[in-house]
Amino acid sequence: MTLSPKTTLAKPNELPKKWFHVDASEQVLGHLASDVAMILMGKHRPTYTPHVDTGDFVVVTNAEKVVMTGTKMSRRHYAWYNGYPGQKMESYADRQARKPEDLIVEAVRRMLPKNKLARRMLSKLKVYAGSEHPHQSQQCETIEVGKTA
Repeated sequence: MTLSPKTTLAKPNELPKKWFHVDASEQVLGHLASDVAMILMGKHRPTYTPHVDTGDFVVVTNAEKVVMTGTKMSRRHYAWYNGYPGQKMESYADRQARKPEDLIVEAVRRMLPKNKLARRMLSKLKVYAGSEHPHQSQQCETIEVGKTA
């Protein structure tokens, strides 16, 4: 009889949370959001557990400099309903000019699981339009994400 290796499951608040800094300058939105979502979920760790928040904090700066390939910035639209007849629509380019942080937050939100745990994961994402952020005291580790191989 052979014994199989044990599977360890992480417990809440068992792992220390790290802080990562990502510079979004000239990054493709989808690639950036995918990598940030993986860090928020904790899939970059060997101790990933689906029902436990094992992810880390991510600070994204220079959100106004994120790009999209092709003509997606002008052709794709955000749409929402405000209670009145008709639907409000805004292109990605208009949204980037008005609220550049929303592009990254919405892209990452859509890549997270659709449950209560995802809201907790999304609260660990800090996005800023400029290059400055108020999280200097956390000693954020700068990482490269969004690069294709």
